[in-house]
Amino acid sequence: MKRLLLGLVISGLFALPALAALKEGDTAPDFSAQASLAGKEFTFSLKKALAKGPVVVYFYPSAYTQGCDTQAHTFAVNSDKFKAAGASIIGVSEDSIKRLNDFSADPSFCAGKFPTASDADGSIAKSFNVNVFTPPGDRKMKDVRGVEIDHAFADRITFVITADGKIASTFGGRELSPEKNVEQALATVQQLSAKKS
Repeated sequence: MKRLLLGLVISGLFALPALAALKEGDTAPDFSAQASLAGKEFTFSLKKALAKGPVVVYFYPSAYTQGCDTQAHTFAVNSDKFKAAGASIIGVSEDSIKRLNDFSADPSFCAGKFPTASDADGSIAKSFNVNVFTPPGDRKMKDVRGVEIDHAFADRITFVITADGKIASTFGGRELSPEKNVEQALATVQQLSAKKS
């Protein structure tokens, strides 16, 4: 029951799409961040990732919450399709690197298939004009493991960025389920790959 309630509360927080987020054709802000891949920490650089091809940068509220868990799992299951299209994936949240070490290695979620970056102060989200907010109420929310969530949330917004640093597509909001979010990202990178061929 607590998991369902947490999922409903978090879903309700995304009732409106973030209209202010950067749009197609905008230049993506460059960033570097502490990140984790399969539980191992490293410094992620968007510039270095773009040198290899398009990058899907997806912002999500918190690891170990219902929609975010589904989205991470769906990206992991489809990671080979993204690679086949020449694209890489980076998840970004305000989770601490410790939480992300667990989440990135967890076989039920990221499964070591793609990295997640810690945006602990929300500066990366803000540079992409992604809304960052604190859940309402005095009581701290707990994740699906019963661990208190001690950070702010970013709206669930996904950007597909071309190798030249331009945003090819932006989507998210409540009207797009976590699974559909991943499907749209994959369709976009596959279209980019087809145009190159």
